[in-house]
Amino acid sequence: MRHTSPVLPEKATHHQTRTFNQQLVLRALHDDSPLSRADLARLTGLTRTSVSDLVGSLIDDGLIEEVGRGRSSGGKSPILLRVAPEGRLLIGLDLADSQFSGAVVNLRGDILRSVRLALEGRDGDAAVELVYQLVDALRGDDPSPLLGIGIGAPGVIDTRTGTVRWSVNLEWADLPLGPLVESRYGVPVVVANDSHAAALAELTFYRRPRPNNLIVIKVGRGVGAGVIVNGQLFQGDGYGAGEFGHVSPSHEGAACRCGREGCLETRTSMRALVDAARTVEPTITDETALVAAFLAGVGAVRQLVLEAARELGSAVGWLIGVLNVRHVLLVGPVAALGEDWLDEVRRSALASVLGLLARDTEIEFGHVHDDVVVLGASALLMEQQLGLGLAR
Repeated sequence: MRHTSPVLPEKATHHQTRTFNQQLVLRALHDDSPLSRADLARLTGLTRTSVSDLVGSLIDDGLIEEVGRGRSSGGKSPILLRVAPEGRLLIGLDLADSQFSGAVVNLRGDILRSVRLALEGRDGDAAVELVYQLVDALRGDDPSPLLGIGIGAPGVIDTRTGTVRWSVNLEWADLPLGPLVESRYGVPVVVANDSHAAALAELTFYRRPRPNNLIVIKVGRGVGAGVIVNGQLFQGDGYGAGEFGHVSPSHEGAACRCGREGCLETRTSMRALVDAARTVEPTITDETALVAAFLAGVGAVRQLVLEAARELGSAVGWLIGVLNVRHVLLVGPVAALGEDWLDEVRRSALASVLGLLARDTEIEFGHVHDDVVVLGASALLMEQQLGLGLAR
């Protein structure tokens, strides 16, 4: 009988160890600035000599900066440090709604400038060209150091390779979007599902303290969820975790662009609500008009919107029952419908699960920000390139 030796992991190189230690320092400063060198040694477990060397390199590289002196504990006042907000800039894109939007973002998550381009029915190659136009408009002739480009796109996304495996609304299938954009602009590119990106934005920039588990449900042209489990984004075996907008409980109803019938998205997305509202109020042709009619108390519109909220709530209840996650956030254009819509979702969801789980679950709006996907895509890029952002 032939015996084979186990394959042992390679020993980390000096460069890998140094990179990891730099990320420890950056992460500590990102999460809790300003800090002194002594603070960093205590928080990271590195020696003061190592911290001093790493800090010097990071200052030279423009990633961290000195911001004055702290309070003395008896000796010389310590010099305080923080991540330099403009040490690197990022471009974040959101390709999930009726317009492609993007922004230039700094390392603190501040949006420095943004651009929106109407999709106007483009799909396939034409939609890819619009992505290029968006990046060109954002980058311009800015010579600032660019960390990379983060993209939030609808559909099933293989974040490992940057491939859009399937995007119903854009008619992309096995599209190597990440490699295409990286080849064109010569910087690192990450691509994630838009709902996953929204969850990362909430976790990275808006939730303090950061929850270990979180569900963020984005309702816009489509319906999807980003799931954080144990502080990490859960993508599933095929990168499709959270695609519950294409679950069809009854297998009956309106045709969906995915080729099936009765998908949740065909009844609860903002696009579906606009289409339904137009049948009872012909003047409603877009989301703005839908929201205005709902908030104004137009009876027929309120009835169909709240019925859709109840159906969405039941689906949210399934997620709570399966995952037992206590924090559930709703984000996206649907937030404009306000508390009446949210209350209906909440009542339906909590009525659909075990009483104990319902009692412990909070369902609320997330950070109401048009650029939540842009920021989430930027957060993923920061995590991959600098080790910043996500809880571990």
